[in-house]
Amino acid sequence: MQPPAQLESPRPELARDLGVSHATAVVVGTIIGSGIFLVPAEMMQAVGSAKLVYLAWVVGGVLSFFGALTYAELGALKPQAGGEYVYVRDAYGPLAGFLYGWTWFVIAKPASIATVTTGLVRILETFPVFAFFANNLITSPLAITYGQLVAILATILISLLNYLGIKKAGEFQLVFTLLKVAIIVGIVAIGFSYSAGSWNHFAGGYAGAKGGIAGFMAALVAALWAYDGWNDLNMVAGEIRQPERTIPIALIAGVATVGALYVMVNASVQFVLPATVIAASPRPASDAIGLVLGSLGAGIVAAGMAVSMLVTLNGTIMSGARVPFAVARDRYFFSALAEVHPRFHTPSVSIFVQAVLSIILLLLGGNFRQFFSLAIFAEWLFYMIAGSTVFVFRRREPDLPRPYRVWGYPVVPVLFVLASALLLYYTFTDNLRNSAWGCAVILAGVPVFYGFARRRAA
Repeated sequence: MQPPAQLESPRPELARDLGVSHATAVVVGTIIGSGIFLVPAEMMQAVGSAKLVYLAWVVGGVLSFFGALTYAELGALKPQAGGEYVYVRDAYGPLAGFLYGWTWFVIAKPASIATVTTGLVRILETFPVFAFFANNLITSPLAITYGQLVAILATILISLLNYLGIKKAGEFQLVFTLLKVAIIVGIVAIGFSYSAGSWNHFAGGYAGAKGGIAGFMAALVAALWAYDGWNDLNMVAGEIRQPERTIPIALIAGVATVGALYVMVNASVQFVLPATVIAASPRPASDAIGLVLGSLGAGIVAAGMAVSMLVTLNGTIMSGARVPFAVARDRYFFSALAEVHPRFHTPSVSIFVQAVLSIILLLLGGNFRQFFSLAIFAEWLFYMIAGSTVFVFRRREPDLPRPYRVWGYPVVPVLFVLASALLLYYTFTDNLRNSAWGCAVILAGVPVFYGFARRRAA
């Protein structure tokens, strides 16, 4: 008599532990980095007019909102881990989906993490107590500064937080996003309390601006980069409770909140500083609050930027690890990346490998910025491709239940796709060399895909 067959234990799966508040915090917290504190100068240099700066913020916000509406339908329709990878795969086939996942895994997310942590260190270096971060810790065999070590430690700690559970990472995101918003509202209030401020600044201009259509497009690109990151929520769709309801609410409320905060910050800066001063300042927000409160004001802005970068880092690490996990689940990538931790229910191996790749870029020092610039072209390319999938699914699967339908279809998604194409063009032509290398990186994934496809077939 044969012994009874052993029952196989079920494969652990991701846990749907993120509610509406967590999901909204992922959107708001990931979008708001250091951009809003820095890009007003770049935008003023581009257009030379406070009114046109505002127009760029509004247009950028509207286009981002259109993107959020489009992704809301996609996220509610296909609430799976990986987000854009799932949409591209299902609409255009496994090769297109793999090339998206390949680009994000190899360059885009590790370089984003390295950029955020390096930005965090540079903000901390503005405090005298952390000035030593610029000094070398070791010089041989590789020169590593204290700042690089801090950036690496930040990557490890936030990755560990995400390793230990999506709920822990979500609670961190929620609490620190609320703190971030409170600091930004405080900065706005301080700016408008300045007794020497003037509403006449809003009618001022900067004579040395680039101007014209090219200048406005440069300002719009800067604004859109400040709004970038709202798409990260869809990557963690597999861990959101009631995703068909939560994703649309979080995307719409999150992007609208960010738009309101950005307009308020820009208004407070322009109330304090004239256009010529904003254009000449590397840190307009710090200079504006510094005029009101002195060195204390600059410290408040720096602290706000540091908190902001930390929350962005958490959202970036959280979302980035889900893309290679989803590709591996389809057996088009290393199987270990598809593992879910049996206790923490997180893509633990994917989180670990992502952290290792990010640390390698950080050890390269400033050279990782070259890697990041390669991904800029790819990011807008895949925004355009992923956004266009809403038309494919509407045509191919018209009767599929859609918990949320994008408002203003087809005009809204068409405008988002066209805006992505326009930004793709300007990004490509503005940096032909790195954009060409970005194309090469994407195409390098083609033989890798067919290698895994053959193994999968076998």
